[in-house]
Amino acid sequence: HVQLVESGGGSALAGGSVRLSCAASGYTFNTYSWFRQAPGQEREGVAAIDTGDGSTYYLNSVEGRFTISHDNNKNTLYLQMNSLKPEDTAIYYCAAGSNRGVPFRERGYPYWGQGTQVTVS
Repeated sequence: HVQLVESGGGSALAGGSVRLSCAASGYTFNTYSWFRQAPGQEREGVAAIDTGDGSTYYLNSVEGRFTISHDNNKNTLYLQMNSLKPEDTAIYYCAAGSNRGVPFRERGYPYWGQGTQVTVS
């Protein structure tokens, strides 16, 4: 039984930092990603990582501010978010699957976390 449990969301001031975690159990995947959905907007891919070769991918608007990482021993995914902006406010979801080559293709991720709210003011 695969389960993704997120933690670390909350409120931050603009310019501040938040770190999200996503603990995976039941299986180890080759691709993990963070998506987000702001009110009234479609869900979008924010960051992804290929655990095989360590490649990372970022949404243009977060490049240089967000860092995705994965601890293989703990099978836990992280998203370090720095220099936060109000437009980063959204529900953030972690996702796991075998999605090499198209890291932000949602249908390539069969497993999703429950979502965690991040609010930047």
